[in-house]
Amino acid sequence: MAVVSRGFGARRRESDPRLPPGQYLTEDFPVLSAGPTPRIEQDDWRFGIRTEGGDAVSWTWDEFMALPIEDVDTDIHCVTRWSKLGTSWRGVSLDTLLDTVETDAEYAMAHSYGGYTTNVPMEDLLGGKAWVAFEFEGEPLDPEHGGPARLLVPHLYFWKSAKWVRGLTLMQDDEPGFWEQNGYNMHGDPWTEERYW
Repeated sequence: MAVVSRGFGARRRESDPRLPPGQYLTEDFPVLSAGPTPRIEQDDWRFGIRTEGGDAVSWTWDEFMALPIEDVDTDIHCVTRWSKLGTSWRGVSLDTLLDTVETDAEYAMAHSYGGYTTNVPMEDLLGGKAWVAFEFEGEPLDPEHGGPARLLVPHLYFWKSAKWVRGLTLMQDDEPGFWEQNGYNMHGDPWTEERYW
């Protein structure tokens, strides 16, 4: 019997230039979560933003769906080394959502139904870099992949794209979220392999 089972060995780097260092291609969409999958009905879903000064704004599902919706074609990269190229999403840009508040915050903490959190610099949320997505490959987002809506920050490792997202708290100072408190990098850039502290 083998001492180390298949899957624990390093995989060779694929030759596709769209792959960050240390990543391999997958056709699947692996499901990785830090806890049980919350089941949130659209009628119960809310997304809110609280500024560093305490001001708050929120949207119901119907209000959210009335906002400008964008199609997003992008590659995604997981810290566990898989990458999925050419994925298609639909969602509302964080530029649209953050345009409703006045803030000088440098960072945001994303909060999810189920208690998950992750920190993201504001510069990684603005400028057409991030969305609250509700569709994947033309279908409503499955709960296992964060439905009814998840954060989508595709230029960072995928743990930053918080599943079951319910809001952002804007902050002046960076604070670690769930995985960051447990040894993951505070930023998470796949191109420079910012995996762990």
